[in-house]
Amino acid sequence: MIKNPIIPGFNPDPCICRKGEDYYIMVSTFEWMPGLPIYHSRDLKHWELISHAITSGKTVDLKKLPSSKGLWAPCLTYSEAEDMFYVVYGCMNSMNARYFDCDNFVMRSKDIRGPWSKPVYLHSAGFDASIFHDDDGRKYVVSLDWETREGYEKPGAICLAEYDPKSERIVGYPKRVWRGGTDRGCIEAPHLTKRDGYYYLMCAEGGTGYNHCVTMGRSRSVDGPYERDPKNPIVTSSPNESNERADPDHLKPKYFNPDSVLQKSGHGSYVTTPGGETYLVHLTSRPFVPELRCTLGRETAIQKMCWTDDGWLRMADGTNLAKIEVEEPHLENCPVPLIPERDDFDGPSLRLGWYAPRIMPETFTDLTARPGYLRMRGQESRTSLNKTSILCRKLTSLHAEITTKMDFHPEIHQHSAGLIMYYDNMNYVFLRKYHSDTLGQSAVSIIRLENGVRTEFLDTRRAVGEGEICFRLNIDGRSSYFSFSEDGENYRRIGQVFDTSRFSDEYCRYGEFTGTMVGITCADRVFHAKTADFDFFTYKVLDED
Repeated sequence: MIKNPIIPGFNPDPCICRKGEDYYIMVSTFEWMPGLPIYHSRDLKHWELISHAITSGKTVDLKKLPSSKGLWAPCLTYSEAEDMFYVVYGCMNSMNARYFDCDNFVMRSKDIRGPWSKPVYLHSAGFDASIFHDDDGRKYVVSLDWETREGYEKPGAICLAEYDPKSERIVGYPKRVWRGGTDRGCIEAPHLTKRDGYYYLMCAEGGTGYNHCVTMGRSRSVDGPYERDPKNPIVTSSPNESNERADPDHLKPKYFNPDSVLQKSGHGSYVTTPGGETYLVHLTSRPFVPELRCTLGRETAIQKMCWTDDGWLRMADGTNLAKIEVEEPHLENCPVPLIPERDDFDGPSLRLGWYAPRIMPETFTDLTARPGYLRMRGQESRTSLNKTSILCRKLTSLHAEITTKMDFHPEIHQHSAGLIMYYDNMNYVFLRKYHSDTLGQSAVSIIRLENGVRTEFLDTRRAVGEGEICFRLNIDGRSSYFSFSEDGENYRRIGQVFDTSRFSDEYCRYGEFTGTMVGITCADRVFHAKTADFDFFTYKVLDED
């Protein structure tokens, strides 16, 4: 059996495609760089991070963008006729006054690992754009056409436009073709496919919250009209019928289903194996109950599907409720290497799996200046939307132990470095080493930022020596706490127990759609030059919950 989620932690909005016997999933990254991770599998059960589509700040500039903006809902497709991979992605620049200013682009590559072509601008007609390669060689782009006018249903409708690959331009204005297959409202995430003469339009509806779902419509003509699947939604965590067209809010916690482990299931994309089996990937979440807070963010799950005799896609078990365990396809079992628990920073470049908010990690890290260490150059405060030095991994389990060893010699109080649990620039908790003017030497203490309110826990201040120091973060379900060691063996608890559940979309007011990250950080708020050397970083899952 396949156990969901197949890609745990902050991995939302999955889009799947196949080339031969290889399967690929791409997910959203919002303000994190490198952007748009690509996961690979040969059995749909084991997934390995192999590359990213956005690997340069010259490709996309995310600096100064608020949290949860940036790279939204990519579409990864493979055109067999061209032997070419395509990526369509949107860069959400602003959601002020509910205008949702998003620029959509397309890139191509013969090799899934890149290099990818220079992004070509498509349009700014909404978000969640995706591309479809028709069997006659024509290409179409579908997206959510965002609605701002009074008296019109919000958030909008699905629009379609032809894309001319020769001129690299959209042909004419996008045309609205679909308003949804249910009355849940909040339609988004369109993917266009074709089968047996029908064009199928798969969408997400209900908002990317507790009423989320996958729906389907079909038409003999690409521009419609599309008919609803009579059994919509085809995948969800909340099977009961609802009419929420008048409520544009996406979260809708009243639709939490206590009978399901997986919540928020929706935003789907499907693939067919060479043997004819069909599987659908979708985002999902596993919240703390009763608070309904999803610390791990929105994750990627998979469901086994089948086609009915009359040409509709259904879950193979005859229901539409997303399952935690799924029957495996008839493919050879192909385990993949996991990201190692320990990174000794011994290589010439960063391993895959490291991320930084808004800028590429290579702009502030150096693995050659001191062999065996990662040297991090401090920049702006961790609340900045511009240039911060925060290097993180995705939190994938609610039971984990994170440890690092650091060599850092702060000279003024604006110098600090250490270990951080981070949700966004207004929500984090940070065990730091810094220069204390009160003590006249180096010290450690904890700072928390909670929905923009900064708390320096002065009772945690402890004088420490100038040698290397180890910091540790333990996450045990709802409880998270720090400890430190000056000899690398004997750890002392420091500070209070923090509520893990508060690191979530549902609690954080300044960002949404992402997930909790854990990592290392350095700041120099004077010259942006002071460095900290990190000897290792370990991320150990203590219990696969």
